[in-house]
Amino acid sequence: MSSTENEPDVLAPKNADFQTKAYWDKRYAMEAPDAEFDWFRKYSDIRDIINELVPDRASRILMLGCGNSTLSKDMYEDGYHHIVNLDYSDVLIEKMRERVPELDWRVMDIRELKEHADELGGAGTWDVIIDKGTMDALMAENGSVWNPSDQVLDNVAREVDGVLHLLKPKTGLFLYFTFGQPHFRRPHMQRETWTIETRELGDMFHYYLYIGRKHIP
Repeated sequence: MSSTENEPDVLAPKNADFQTKAYWDKRYAMEAPDAEFDWFRKYSDIRDIINELVPDRASRILMLGCGNSTLSKDMYEDGYHHIVNLDYSDVLIEKMRERVPELDWRVMDIRELKEHADELGGAGTWDVIIDKGTMDALMAENGSVWNPSDQVLDNVAREVDGVLHLLKPKTGLFLYFTFGQPHFRRPHMQRETWTIETRELGDMFHYYLYIGRKHIP
């Protein structure tokens, strides 16, 4: 299958295609209605970590770039009933609304969290925000990972600043699961308003969890 400049090839995408809504809309449109895909591990693999860091099942949880992962559904079944799922692919969100109607699914670009704060309940109202590989997609590009483009830097800054805008003062928690090693991620996430802990996960195949704890209003 070939692709035009405005229509990324879902069978052989370039790295930069993962940043585009067109790629994900096309990919989800081609998949079966019940298709599922989880980056890194499933909830059963990280359940103990989630339970440790988010012991209160009544926490308000915002899932960034939810995709067709089973994470939200599995967390719901584990007692986390206040989850809102965001993805900028309306094709995907329509499918997920039909598949898991008990959860809240919304079309939204996570680079615009600040602009949509009011419809998400207002600034400083979220207990936990989770990103499982979504920032990785926003950072994907065809150039060098050592020298990100201005677009990639802007993507990350808008997501991180939006997350901090929405998290509750002093208690808000950001959980970011990623392939990205600390020297590729931490410099772009540093802010005076939170502290970041890094955990290396996995056995033979390693990935990372960045835990951002907001400490300044």
